[in-house]
Amino acid sequence: MTYNSNDRRRTEAAFKKVQRAEEGEKAKTEYEAEARAIREKTLRLRSLRLAKEAAELETEVKKKPVPPPDKPSPRSRLPTPKS
Repeated sequence: MTYNSNDRRRTEAAFKKVQRAEEGEKAKTEYEAEARAIREKTLRLRSLRLAKEAAELETEVKKKPVPPPDKPSPRSRLPTPKS
């Protein structure tokens, strides 16, 4: 059985079509895996950033001392009633 040139071209075209479809599926799978990895990394980094910001805010609140009153308040300057 011999193939003529038209049969050969059709067979090669069909093979290339199947091959492109397989390569497309492979590329799609790789793209989705990469996108998933990026989302997971973003979530991990966001949670680390939020934890760091919360810790910094907590230490900032703890470090902020209440200043002792150096000057007497204006109420203490008022004369006391003499009995």
